[in-house]
Amino acid sequence: MSWVFFAAALAGALFTLNALRPPHRFWLVQGPAFFASWLTGELAPQHVLWQAAATAAFLITSKPGAVVGWQGRAALGLVALSWVGLAWLHVESRRARTTMEGALREALGDDYRGTIGADLAASLDEPMRVRQRLAPLLVRDQRVERIANLPFYETPGRTLKLDVYRSRARRERCPVLLQIHGGGWIVGDKNTQGLPLMTRLAAHGWVCVAASYRLSPKATFPDHLIDVKAAIRWIREHGAEYGADPDFLVISGGSAGGHLAALAALTPNDPEYQPGFEDVDTRVQACVPFYGIYDFTDRKSHWGKSLLIPILERYILKRRISEDRAAFERASPMSRVRKDAPPFLVIHGSRDTLVPVDDARTFVELLRAVSSEPVAYAELPGAQHAFEVFSSERTAHAVSGVERFLDWVYSRWRRQREKAAEASAEAS
Repeated sequence: MSWVFFAAALAGALFTLNALRPPHRFWLVQGPAFFASWLTGELAPQHVLWQAAATAAFLITSKPGAVVGWQGRAALGLVALSWVGLAWLHVESRRARTTMEGALREALGDDYRGTIGADLAASLDEPMRVRQRLAPLLVRDQRVERIANLPFYETPGRTLKLDVYRSRARRERCPVLLQIHGGGWIVGDKNTQGLPLMTRLAAHGWVCVAASYRLSPKATFPDHLIDVKAAIRWIREHGAEYGADPDFLVISGGSAGGHLAALAALTPNDPEYQPGFEDVDTRVQACVPFYGIYDFTDRKSHWGKSLLIPILERYILKRRISEDRAAFERASPMSRVRKDAPPFLVIHGSRDTLVPVDDARTFVELLRAVSSEPVAYAELPGAQHAFEVFSSERTAHAVSGVERFLDWVYSRWRRQREKAAEASAEAS
């Protein structure tokens, strides 16, 4: 029994250590290490519970004196060290609250909350629910309904579909968020990503749309981006049927979805990415990319010896960067920064092992240098890639911060629209 307890304690301690210091190199182990780090870091309290249960089971079932043996003593020591590490991981996750608030104050001003409309501000401080803490993997809210699999774009061999999340109160003229899933442009699904953000916003009166897009290797860039633009077209043309205000649209996404969201925001009305619907207005009012990929050229050598460039060359763009660097530049949000970019809130984890955080820092620096709109940047302490897929403590604080940012943008947009209407009335 002592050996079993020792093995369990050692496994738990290694999981904790991996979450604190996940490997950034050696791509053969990077994938499994990421998943272990991701789950441990976001579910640190749950890991404490299972380790406590294993320890209690050992103490209850062991023969008298079993703890005196070196295996038992070593196991108890490993459990204690693991709990210290898990406690620190939880502290880091709670720091997301102050990090998000600091990023918003820096970009929007210390009094930004005072400019948010009263109807929106009423729900900003909704706390994390008990059910979310007990079952973080089940992202549900009884106030929200989902209308699934609405067709929005016909492509060769496939009809692309989207889901609409909205309040059961069936409100009208609601602000809209378009969510783009990640998965390296090769895998991923609209049903499994962005749920905490969409659920919270929909519960508070937004209409959220999660759209699919063609995946590589069958698809070749810019097919993915064209599909995102087609989803914007659908919202413009049909969003009102589901309670949306098609005039106010923001876009978000994680990883590859963050890349596509940022690129869509930085290429408004570009006919290259709107074949057959060039006359549709594809501008967005704000962009919130999570842990996105912003450079296909690795201009700052942030990616090192990763497989990004080979994957892009073989599966995504299907051409060599040495032969057509311009194509990689056009596909890079870093190369598309512009003065009239919409407000951005860029979010990345300090412990991301799949997409280097330096990529986000460089993108923010380049965007801030030219954009006339606010560019907020939140680098969350200890966060891994894909941290906000389910309702962890860190996710709750990050999503709450995103809501404050978007409500600020929406409130400002409403005031501008009202002033324009008044000016038009006076002129007539």
